[in-house]
Amino acid sequence: MGLLDFLTNEGDKKPAAPAQPAAGGTDFFGNSDKAATSDAAGTTYTVVSGDSLSKIAKNHYGDAAKWHQIYEANKAIIGSNPDHIEVGQELTLPSI
Repeated sequence: MGLLDFLTNEGDKKPAAPAQPAAGGTDFFGNSDKAATSDAAGTTYTVVSGDSLSKIAKNHYGDAAKWHQIYEANKAIIGSNPDHIEVGQELTLPSI
């Protein structure tokens, strides 16, 4: 098949469909479907003693002022007071 054969009118062939993921839930590179989902949603972080949202934001994003994004993503877990996080809480750190 030549480079310009697609210009001819031989049956109006369509390109092949992309391959479907393997039944095991992994893509060609071995990444699982869960990995793609977690990347889109962000990563998780378990609160340790001495943590604050600003300290977590500083360590994860390099900017303590981004604590608001962590709070917004975890309001259901943290509650109405962003200053009150508890050791052992699993927080989602959104991708920014």
